[in-house]
Amino acid sequence: MDELIERLADKAGLEKAVAGKSVGIILSFLRSEGPTAHVQALIDSIPGADAAIASADSSRSTLGRLMGGGVMAVGTKLMGLGLGMGDIQKLARELFHIGREKIGVERMNEIIAGTPGLRQFT
Repeated sequence: MDELIERLADKAGLEKAVAGKSVGIILSFLRSEGPTAHVQALIDSIPGADAAIASADSSRSTLGRLMGGGVMAVGTKLMGLGLGMGDIQKLARELFHIGREKIGVERMNEIIAGTPGLRQFT
């Protein structure tokens, strides 16, 4: 996970702590909203992903809970970490690129296509 976070932080221009929290938030969203088998394959391919998801799930913000689920809630949580829309797009694009390396282009593209609201970040 440390290597992944370093790569994301570097490519998206974020602090490592923010990149780590962001990964947990995004993977938690994918787990709840995306195609189950492909998302689980992605999570299984990233050492430490379950811990990052658990951390993101335990630190839900009040505003995020009020917004419910979905991509809007993810955006709210990420903005709560200080990310702007450009930062979120860079982060998501790099995470999806890493996902394609880990589980293959076809599976990652199916995650993107099968998760409501996700295509706007690709």
